[in-house]
Amino acid sequence: MSDRPEILVLPQKPHGIPVESLVASLRERYDGTVSLARTNDAIDKAFPDAEVAVGNYISTDMLERADSLELFACSYAGTDHLPLSELAEAGVTVTNAGGVHASNVAEHAVGSLLSLTRGFFRARRQQRDHEWRNFQMGELAGRTVTIVGLGAIGSAIARRLQPFDVDLRGVRHTPEKGSPVDRVFGYDEIEAALAGAEGVVLACPLTETTEGLLGRDEFDLLDPDAVVVNVARGGVIETDALVDALRWNHIRGAGLDVTDPEPLPAEHPLWDFENVLITPHNGGYTPEYYDRLADIVVENVERAVESGSWVGLDNQVVP
Repeated sequence: MSDRPEILVLPQKPHGIPVESLVASLRERYDGTVSLARTNDAIDKAFPDAEVAVGNYISTDMLERADSLELFACSYAGTDHLPLSELAEAGVTVTNAGGVHASNVAEHAVGSLLSLTRGFFRARRQQRDHEWRNFQMGELAGRTVTIVGLGAIGSAIARRLQPFDVDLRGVRHTPEKGSPVDRVFGYDEIEAALAGAEGVVLACPLTETTEGLLGRDEFDLLDPDAVVVNVARGGVIETDALVDALRWNHIRGAGLDVTDPEPLPAEHPLWDFENVLITPHNGGYTPEYYDRLADIVVENVERAVESGSWVGLDNQVVP
């Protein structure tokens, strides 16, 4: 390991934020060289000697040329698009950006839940129509809200909901770990976790366990006044079952930052429900994205320099 390994930044532009902002954030924090490889030629020239690379993707062809690579710091929270087995075989440590989105996605989820509970979209329509007419609204206080997925994002959502005096349930693979909710369930207890819930927030990864997790049977378990918010992946909800639940007033409404299919086709019926809020998978946007990512990367490089090892890092995915 070099005394102070160079950090090579690969081309990327999450949420339209220029990659130069990431380079600037890294340079503010790191007492070493930070380089940007913008073109394929620049990558071909720099990659064989790079010990640390930051990017959203690395191909197997790039990996074959990465003679010195010790750490690939993925700029996304998800890493299922990476050749993880090949990276492990090459002895490359992989970290992700888990936690970078926690506060902004949590705000997005809570905002969706509040907007639909208080009927803001009906109010907006009446304002547009110059219609002064009272209507009934809901209230969060005293409600039961189930959060599915209690990682960094799910836990951040729970912490932000605590002051609203709600009864919080959570679902995670390892209930014994606990979390900032009143009761934790395993995925094998999903029916008990959903039964009578007046709010459901999905913040889990898409896996074999969670694919189609909310279907017709699960919607039937919810309180008819329930609001469902999905900041996870579209495939966690069976879309046809959601449409039916909305059409038959089996739930109060839905806030969808993700859909299945995605992008949602222009002719899809979900667009036309007043009690559905659709945002184009941008709940993860935050102007603080690169600063938070730089904090993770620099802290991990400093730790490796001090310990002499590229294992035991924050957000480590491989090995």
